[in-house]
Amino acid sequence: MEQYQEQLNGIFQALADPTRRAVLGRLGSGPASISDLARPFDMALPSFMKHIHFLEDSGLIRTEKHGRVRTCAIEKKQFARVETWLDAQRAIWEGRTDRLEKFVMRNKDKPE
Repeated sequence: MEQYQEQLNGIFQALADPTRRAVLGRLGSGPASISDLARPFDMALPSFMKHIHFLEDSGLIRTEKHGRVRTCAIEKKQFARVETWLDAQRAIWEGRTDRLEKFVMRNKDKPE
């Protein structure tokens, strides 16, 4: 997982922004054009495009141009990397809590 640290940094930085999370949430139901994605946000298109570029640079989305319309879609591969990292973290913390529980159970009846 060490080889993916830079990618994970970019992914988590992309996920840190509520606008970008909202865009990803919308794309979860299928591809959409930039104009459709931008519609709910109260910002100029160039500002919104910075979010799109950030998501694209982090690998969370891909864009394709068809004529004059640019369409965005989720890039599932990057989400799989995040899931792998989260699974590893979950395993570490579950192991720690299991050891803590065993310690507490072993020592619960011992006098102080």
